[in-house]
Amino acid sequence: MRKATPKKRVILPDPVFNEVMVTRFVNHLMYDGKKSIAYTIFYSALENLKAKFPNSEEAPLDIWKKALENITPLVEVKSRRIGGATFQVPTEIRPDRKESISMKNMITYARKRSGHSMADKLAAEISDAYNLQGGAFKRKEDMHKMAEANRAFAHFRF
Repeated sequence: MRKATPKKRVILPDPVFNEVMVTRFVNHLMYDGKKSIAYTIFYSALENLKAKFPNSEEAPLDIWKKALENITPLVEVKSRRIGGATFQVPTEIRPDRKESISMKNMITYARKRSGHSMADKLAAEISDAYNLQGGAFKRKEDMHKMAEANRAFAHFRF
Protein backbone atom coordinates (compact mmCIF):
# COMPACT_ATOMS: atom_id res chain seq x y z
CA MET A 1 0.00 0.00 0.00
CA ARG A 2 1.15 3.51 -0.74
CA LYS A 3 -0.15 5.14 2.41
CA ALA A 4 0.48 4.19 6.01
CA THR A 5 -2.25 2.19 7.67
CA PRO A 6 -4.54 4.35 9.79
CA LYS A 7 -4.31 4.09 13.57
CA LYS A 8 -6.91 2.01 15.36
CA ARG A 9 -9.27 4.15 17.38
CA VAL A 10 -9.60 3.34 21.05
CA ILE A 11 -13.15 2.32 21.91
CA LEU A 12 -14.24 2.87 25.49
CA PRO A 13 -16.07 0.06 27.33
CA ASP A 14 -19.81 0.33 27.92
CA PRO A 15 -21.13 1.71 31.23
CA VAL A 16 -23.06 -1.37 32.43
CA PHE A 17 -20.93 -4.44 31.59
CA ASN A 18 -17.59 -2.65 31.12
CA GLU A 19 -17.05 -4.49 27.80
CA VAL A 20 -15.51 -3.00 24.66
CA MET A 21 -17.31 -5.61 22.53
CA VAL A 22 -20.69 -4.29 23.68
CA THR A 23 -19.73 -0.74 22.70
CA ARG A 24 -18.63 -1.95 19.27
CA PHE A 25 -21.98 -3.73 18.81
CA VAL A 26 -23.89 -0.63 19.92
CA ASN A 27 -21.88 1.46 17.44
CA HIS A 28 -23.02 -0.84 14.63
CA LEU A 29 -26.60 -0.70 15.94
CA MET A 30 -26.67 3.09 16.15
CA TYR A 31 -28.45 5.34 13.64
CA ASP A 32 -27.60 9.05 13.17
CA GLY A 33 -25.31 9.21 16.20
CA LYS A 34 -28.10 8.29 18.65
CA LYS A 35 -25.93 6.18 20.92
CA SER A 36 -28.13 6.43 24.02
CA ILE A 37 -31.08 5.00 22.06
CA ALA A 38 -28.86 2.19 20.73
CA TYR A 39 -27.73 1.37 24.29
CA THR A 40 -31.37 1.32 25.42
CA ILE A 41 -32.26 -1.10 22.61
CA PHE A 42 -29.34 -3.41 23.43
CA TYR A 43 -29.96 -3.50 27.18
CA SER A 44 -33.71 -4.05 26.60
CA ALA A 45 -32.88 -6.94 24.28
CA LEU A 46 -30.74 -8.50 27.04
CA GLU A 47 -33.62 -8.07 29.50
CA ASN A 48 -35.90 -9.85 26.99
CA LEU A 49 -33.31 -12.65 26.77
CA LYS A 50 -33.38 -13.00 30.54
CA ALA A 51 -37.15 -13.50 30.28
CA LYS A 52 -36.77 -16.01 27.41
CA PHE A 53 -34.19 -18.12 29.27
CA PRO A 54 -35.46 -17.95 32.88
CA ASN A 55 -33.91 -21.22 34.10
CA SER A 56 -30.58 -20.76 32.31
CA GLU A 57 -27.52 -20.49 34.52
CA GLU A 58 -25.82 -18.30 31.87
CA ALA A 59 -26.10 -14.53 32.04
CA PRO A 60 -27.77 -12.75 29.09
CA LEU A 61 -24.40 -11.23 28.12
CA ASP A 62 -22.87 -14.72 27.91
CA ILE A 63 -25.80 -15.87 25.77
CA TRP A 64 -25.19 -12.89 23.46
CA LYS A 65 -21.46 -13.69 23.22
CA LYS A 66 -22.18 -17.36 22.46
CA ALA A 67 -24.72 -16.31 19.80
CA LEU A 68 -22.13 -14.03 18.18
CA GLU A 69 -19.61 -16.86 18.27
CA ASN A 70 -22.13 -19.16 16.55
CA ILE A 71 -22.66 -16.75 13.64
CA THR A 72 -19.00 -15.75 13.16
CA PRO A 73 -17.74 -16.90 9.74
CA LEU A 74 -14.24 -18.35 9.39
CA VAL A 75 -13.80 -17.97 5.61
CA GLU A 76 -15.23 -15.74 2.91
CA VAL A 77 -14.94 -15.57 -0.86
CA LYS A 78 -13.38 -12.61 -2.64
CA SER A 79 -13.68 -11.93 -6.36
CA ARG A 80 -10.35 -12.06 -8.14
CA ARG A 81 -9.91 -11.40 -11.86
CA ILE A 82 -7.36 -13.66 -13.51
CA GLY A 83 -7.01 -13.56 -17.29
CA GLY A 84 -10.50 -12.93 -18.60
CA ALA A 85 -12.32 -14.83 -15.87
CA THR A 86 -13.44 -13.77 -12.41
CA PHE A 87 -12.93 -16.39 -9.72
CA GLN A 88 -14.45 -16.54 -6.25
CA VAL A 89 -11.35 -17.17 -4.15
CA PRO A 90 -11.88 -18.43 -0.57
CA THR A 91 -9.79 -16.54 2.00
CA GLU A 92 -9.56 -16.59 5.77
CA ILE A 93 -10.91 -13.57 7.62
CA ARG A 94 -8.96 -11.38 10.03
CA PRO A 95 -10.19 -11.64 13.65
CA ASP A 96 -11.42 -8.04 13.89
CA ARG A 97 -13.28 -8.39 10.58
CA LYS A 98 -14.85 -11.68 11.76
CA GLU A 99 -16.30 -9.91 14.78
CA SER A 100 -17.51 -6.98 12.69
CA ILE A 101 -19.19 -9.23 10.08
CA SER A 102 -20.99 -11.27 12.74
CA MET A 103 -22.28 -8.14 14.50
CA LYS A 104 -23.45 -6.55 11.26
CA ASN A 105 -25.18 -9.76 10.15
CA MET A 106 -26.98 -10.10 13.49
CA ILE A 107 -28.21 -6.51 13.34
CA THR A 108 -29.22 -6.74 9.67
CA TYR A 109 -31.27 -9.90 10.15
CA ALA A 110 -32.80 -8.53 13.37
CA ARG A 111 -33.96 -5.44 11.45
CA LYS A 112 -35.53 -7.65 8.75
CA ARG A 113 -37.58 -9.59 11.32
CA SER A 114 -41.22 -8.90 12.01
CA GLY A 115 -41.93 -7.62 15.48
CA HIS A 116 -42.91 -4.56 17.46
CA SER A 117 -39.72 -3.05 18.78
CA MET A 118 -36.11 -3.38 17.72
CA ALA A 119 -35.29 -4.74 21.18
CA ASP A 120 -37.76 -7.61 20.67
CA LYS A 121 -36.41 -8.35 17.20
CA LEU A 122 -32.80 -8.26 18.41
CA ALA A 123 -33.59 -10.55 21.35
CA ALA A 124 -35.28 -13.01 18.98
CA GLU A 125 -32.29 -12.97 16.62
CA ILE A 126 -29.86 -13.48 19.52
CA SER A 127 -31.85 -16.44 20.83
CA ASP A 128 -32.03 -17.95 17.33
CA ALA A 129 -28.28 -17.55 16.83
CA TYR A 130 -27.71 -19.10 20.27
CA ASN A 131 -29.82 -22.09 19.17
CA LEU A 132 -27.95 -22.38 15.82
CA GLN A 133 -30.79 -21.13 13.62
CA GLY A 134 -32.11 -17.87 12.19
CA GLY A 135 -31.06 -15.59 9.34
CA ALA A 136 -27.59 -14.66 10.56
CA PHE A 137 -26.65 -18.31 11.19
CA LYS A 138 -27.93 -19.26 7.73
CA ARG A 139 -25.79 -16.47 6.23
CA LYS A 140 -22.69 -17.91 7.92
CA GLU A 141 -23.52 -21.38 6.63
CA ASP A 142 -23.99 -20.01 3.09
CA MET A 143 -20.60 -18.25 3.25
CA HIS A 144 -18.94 -21.50 4.31
CA LYS A 145 -20.71 -23.50 1.57
CA MET A 146 -19.61 -20.97 -1.06
CA ALA A 147 -16.00 -21.15 0.15
CA GLU A 148 -16.14 -24.94 0.13
CA ALA A 149 -17.56 -25.01 -3.40
CA ASN A 150 -14.77 -22.72 -4.66
CA ARG A 151 -11.96 -24.47 -2.80
CA ALA A 152 -10.38 -25.39 -6.15
CA PHE A 153 -9.45 -21.71 -6.65
CA ALA A 154 -7.69 -21.40 -3.29
CA HIS A 155 -4.30 -21.35 -5.03
CA PHE A 156 -5.21 -17.88 -6.44
CA ARG A 157 -5.14 -16.49 -2.91
CA PHE A 158 -3.34 -13.18 -2.61
